[in-house]
Order: sequence, then C-alpha cells, then structure tokens
Amino acid sequence: MRSSQRLTVALACAEDDWPHEGWPGPDDPYVGRVVRVAPPYDTLREGEPDVVVLRCAEPATSFPGLLGALGGRGVPVIVVSPRTDTETVVGVFRGGAGYLAEGDYCTHMLSSAVMAATVGHTYLSPSACAALREGARRMPAAGDAIERLRALLSPRERQVMELLSTGLGAQEIGVRLRLSEKTVRNNLSNIYAKIDARGSTDAVLRWLGATPAAPVLRT
Repeated sequence: MRSSQRLTVALACAEDDWPHEGWPGPDDPYVGRVVRVAPPYDTLREGEPDVVVLRCAEPATSFPGLLGALGGRGVPVIVVSPRTDTETVVGVFRGGAGYLAEGDYCTHMLSSAVMAATVGHTYLSPSACAALREGARRMPAAGDAIERLRALLSPRERQVMELLSTGLGAQEIGVRLRLSEKTVRNNLSNIYAKIDARGSTDAVLRWLGATPAAPVLRT
C-alpha cells in the first residue's frame, strides 16, 4: 500500500448494481477513491487501480471476463457475489481473487479486504471459507491427503496455516499467536517451501484439501 495516499479501487459491477453507495466514507483508513467501470471493462486498460472489486451474480462467467480485460496485469481482484456454493468459491479462489459473499460482510470488512489484497493476501468472508472447507471434506480420500500434508509442518506452522485459512493476514495472525509479523511471514515462507505452494492462495487450497497436495520429496 502506498504510504502517501489511500487506495484507488475500480468497482466493476456486472449487473450495474452496487449496494454501498456511501463507501468509502471520508474516514476510511484504506480506500480513498472508487472509480466505476462497466462491462466489458475496457477502461481498466487505461487506468491503474490498486484493486478491482467485481460484483456479479455469476462469477463463473463474469470473473474470467474481468481477468481478460485486465490483460494479464497483476491487479488484485475481490469478487462480491451471492453465490456460496463450493464450486464457485473454489474457482474464484484458484483464480487468485478474494471472495466476499453477499450478506456476509460489512463495508469495514470490504475495506480491509482491499488493503489485504495489495499485500498479496487473499481474503475470504466466513461463508466463503465455509464453502471451501466443505468442498475439501467432500473430496474422496481428502482426509488422508490432508493429514499427510499437515504432518510436514511443525505445530506452530499448523497454527499459522489454520488461521491463514480463515482469512486472516500475517499481522492478524501475529496478534492471535503473540508473534511479530516478521516471524509469521518467516513461518509462511517455510510453509510454502515445505508443501510446494506458490503463495497464500495455493497454500490454503492445499491445507483445506481443495487442490491435490504436493508430493512428499524424500532425500
């Protein structure tokens, strides 16, 4: 996050409907400006928003269209949708975006999710987290695979991953575990190496069993 100013958010509404007209408020600590963009989101190629918030009824169709409009630029995305089924949530999460389910967040959470996205954290609202966990439990033989993966981690690393999978960032995890943010980030780096994860999104998917676990490397 840039220290000199608050963030600029591109608000992409697939159905041209946004319920939080007063957001961000003048005292919002993270978000300073919102720019509305309409499908097919061509204007995103001209500007440089810090984060894109996509509100849509069907992420399975709207989210890929938005990513296409971004043209491969690494702009963080947060999806806001009424859909809470596991397939939809996992699809968005695997695409690297945060997910806030309608009725499951407030504007304060939205602003926190925007800020978290700028530092590489994928934010999930509670029901989106629950959908991801439920999908993991339904996977055949997921339990054994998850246990093998978790056995690679130390007790402290397992604590860190459990909190990361609930949508908390490094700073919040540090507060919960009474650790410095630097220590948490060091733990996360070690975790990613051990389970062959590319980052927080991939690590959480592996931790919850929503993607195949990495093979155990033996020397």
